[in-house]
Amino acid sequence: EAVITAVFHDLDDKILSVRMSRTSPGRYAIHEFAKNVYGLRAEDSQGKKLKVNRHDPYQWDIEGHDGTVKITYTLFANRADGTYSQIDETHAHLNMPATFIYAPDYADRPIQIKFHPREDLKWKIATQLKHLEGNLYYSDNLDYFMDSPAEISDHEIKSFVIKSDHKDHTINFVLHQADNHEGFDVYFELVKRIVEQEAAVFGTLPDFDFGAYHFLACYIPNASGDGMEHRNSTILTSTRPLDRGGSKNNIGTVAHEFFHAWNVERIRPKSLEPFDFKDANLSGELWFAEGFTSYYTDLILCRAGIITKEQYAKSLSGVLNYVWNSPARDYFNVVEMSYQATFVDAATSIDPVNRENTFISYYSYGNALGLALDLSLRNLKDPKSLDDFMKLVWETYGKNEIPYTLNDLESLLGTFTDPSFSEKFFNKYIYQSNMPDYKALLSSVGIGFNQSKADRAHLGAWITNQDNKWLVDSNPDKNGALYDAGIVKGDRIISIDGKLTNNKLEPEVLLKSYRPGDTVKVVYNRFGEIRETSLTFVFDPAYETFLEEHPDQKAKKRQHKWLNERSR
Repeated sequence: EAVITAVFHDLDDKILSVRMSRTSPGRYAIHEFAKNVYGLRAEDSQGKKLKVNRHDPYQWDIEGHDGTVKITYTLFANRADGTYSQIDETHAHLNMPATFIYAPDYADRPIQIKFHPREDLKWKIATQLKHLEGNLYYSDNLDYFMDSPAEISDHEIKSFVIKSDHKDHTINFVLHQADNHEGFDVYFELVKRIVEQEAAVFGTLPDFDFGAYHFLACYIPNASGDGMEHRNSTILTSTRPLDRGGSKNNIGTVAHEFFHAWNVERIRPKSLEPFDFKDANLSGELWFAEGFTSYYTDLILCRAGIITKEQYAKSLSGVLNYVWNSPARDYFNVVEMSYQATFVDAATSIDPVNRENTFISYYSYGNALGLALDLSLRNLKDPKSLDDFMKLVWETYGKNEIPYTLNDLESLLGTFTDPSFSEKFFNKYIYQSNMPDYKALLSSVGIGFNQSKADRAHLGAWITNQDNKWLVDSNPDKNGALYDAGIVKGDRIISIDGKLTNNKLEPEVLLKSYRPGDTVKVVYNRFGEIRETSLTFVFDPAYETFLEEHPDQKAKKRQHKWLNERSR
């Protein structure tokens, strides 16, 4: 719990309405932060208690004030990630929309905030807010305040200065780690390499407010894994400390979130401007804002030498399998997948859904299309690259912070290449859900792309062993073997072709005995009733990607330009 006091001065002669936000910058779903506020009371400048009415579950209306209202409330906060807040004896991890009430009628007014850190616990304050003096910080308006998380803890800070456009920019890495700071020196060097490589993509750093950017890393057991970008900072949370696997497993989030300092924070969809704190924020451009950022995440790790070219090439299969083997493309294109963020971006619901067949993450879908666009550009008669296009997007929309639309992106790609190239790409892959020719595209940079398991039988659902029976633990893929046999999530398979399915028989072992097209009898239990059906195995559609051993010289040259380190 935290006790929070908010004072509103120079108010108009009318009822003061204050609210808790229902959304958070960087998230697109509804988060009912008001549920964690209680004991709210209000008084005027003389200490007179004021009447508080509830307009709706998120709003308090305060009447009879004298131009000043002092509000005090208690906040319960126990989740450390990019959306929520956590307050305990390890830290005060604060996401502002989850923590503070606000007055919508006075959103343009400046805000001062004073923190009261636990001195006995050696707490220090880290935030992108402007520092005034002592523990006092400042924001010009509500939007910047809400976009400025704070990590108050016994943390360590490492910094380096990088020059861009003849200006010095300070990059601060704030590390809150439970037991020690082992591994921080090595990790910080990786962070430096990521910053350099991402700056090389755009040719410059953003002009950070107050000349600094803050990584706010909280790698402690009571955190929840997450990353959340903000204008001049990012939240990084993980349960993995650096000296126990965290250095390897957490670094990808660093690469992803820092890329957002350009793409989404300044290269920003018009659909997210202004950000709505009262309702869900709908955007059809998340495949570009989040998905292209995801494409660059592993690419930057490769260029920075954090992963090898072999590891990068092999990793491509994960996203390509997920996107192009999903039946969800029958229902939504990548723009409409972006609209689904309202329901999936840390959103909560209790009713079952059919995401396996109806949804592809806009992170992954955009990632796969970013790869396709990059390699397509590199194969033009006059070779270009996605780096070049991102620089143009930055110069056109990001540098001066002009919000863009979907049509703007299509038009700019046409200017960058030619209108027919842009029209073809958008019509086939953005407005429709066609699959690019990855075999040819990847081969052009010396990477193989095969369906090496096409001769293997496949079930098309997750199977787990529960109570010595196979449990169908996901909605079967549309047109997969289990789906076509009428078997659904929750069914318990007793036997296949007379073979008992128990913890002594792994699904992969059984499948080796069959080929696509083989038909067998399946006995299963649904709601306590024993049933039988026939099942025809389909082929395993999984793709694999790998570095080719002997690519031709043109492919080797393209691969070198694509995967090697950049310099500004």
